[in-house]
Amino acid sequence: MRLAARRCLAARPGQANVTALRLGAVSYLNTKPLVYGLEAYPDRFAVRFDVPARCATLLQEGQVDVGLIPAIEYLAGEYWIVPDVAIASDGEIASVAVFTRVPIDQVKTLALDVSSRTSVALTRVLCARRWGIAPSLVAAAPDLSSMLERADAALLIGDPALEIDPARHGVTKIDLGSEWLALTGLPFVYAMWTGRAGAASPAHCRGLQAARDRGAAHLAAIARDYAQGNQPREDRALRYLRDNLKYGLGEREAEGLRRFHELANGIGLAPSLQPLRFYPE
Repeated sequence: MRLAARRCLAARPGQANVTALRLGAVSYLNTKPLVYGLEAYPDRFAVRFDVPARCATLLQEGQVDVGLIPAIEYLAGEYWIVPDVAIASDGEIASVAVFTRVPIDQVKTLALDVSSRTSVALTRVLCARRWGIAPSLVAAAPDLSSMLERADAALLIGDPALEIDPARHGVTKIDLGSEWLALTGLPFVYAMWTGRAGAASPAHCRGLQAARDRGAAHLAAIARDYAQGNQPREDRALRYLRDNLKYGLGEREAEGLRRFHELANGIGLAPSLQPLRFYPE
């Protein structure tokens, strides 16, 4: 992974102090590279952790200034995006998947982990535009065994999806990052730092970009901390962080994000489209 070098978080001599930014981050492994080291700057950033859908709600309610919100939630308001920072994939993502007991084109019922509205929206787009199915959708807690008692297939996201062994459950894992790439030829953006106009200053944006760069340089340490001494889990986490996830938001990622918004809007999942607005750096 090659990311552009950024200016460090520490204020330069003579630089005015920046008001602490209230951040709402996601409580999954994939977020850890984006918040790496922020705890060392409590005067600059105050971070809380929740599931993705909750991050979006906190932003809407004004309880955080900037949230790492699901990409579909960008269309819920006149939001702005921190430049060049995202959770994205360019192909296989590993942690967002449909697990199915039957061939995907035979799925009649689909249980949904609703903790990420983007993953639910992506699943519905793929059902309509790639798999050609219109299954009944059932909201469910993220437990694969119980989900498959109620449905032919199940959407799981985050760490649970990453840890599941499909063979042990007798299911096929369909990776939604790979399916999106096959449908569009574009990367998929799952979440990005987003807030209202003026919420993040250029210094805040540079600080979040610097945290991203530090995290990307310390993936092995993040995986080791996550695994807590479990070597197979550490190896799996490192492969995921290094090989599946992308942390930038460049031209192709922005194109993929726009395409997702268009397709979601086209099947009635978003009331209107919004231009992508980026905070100044």
